[in-house]
Amino acid sequence: MHLADKISNSELEVMKLLWQADSPVSSTEIRSMLQDEKGWEKSTILTLIRRLHDKGVINAEKRDVFYYSPNISEAEFAEFQMQEMANKLYKGNVKSLVAALCHGGKLSEADIDDLKAYFKVEGQDE
Repeated sequence: MHLADKISNSELEVMKLLWQADSPVSSTEIRSMLQDEKGWEKSTILTLIRRLHDKGVINAEKRDVFYYSPNISEAEFAEFQMQEMANKLYKGNVKSLVAALCHGGKLSEADIDDLKAYFKVEGQDE
């Protein structure tokens, strides 16, 4: 994914469906799920799919209809979003972003303990 390319909140809904799928998903299935879930019109959904394909974040495979699969993983997207947030709010310093989450009450003590274990922080009193 190019750093300049952004995925809108609406496009993210399409991506979530593709990330959850075990195999490529037809445009018909995507439309059906999003029409039921979001109430979006067929043309809106097809526009979102086209934009994602134009950005290179999904792959299109022509069979009887087009089938789509993600070109980036959910983890890659999350990492990109986190870095973008750190860039916007903390001049690229991810440590400051994590510290803000810890001190802002967004993480529970259990979450913080899990992070300490994850990073194997030594010398910390429990």
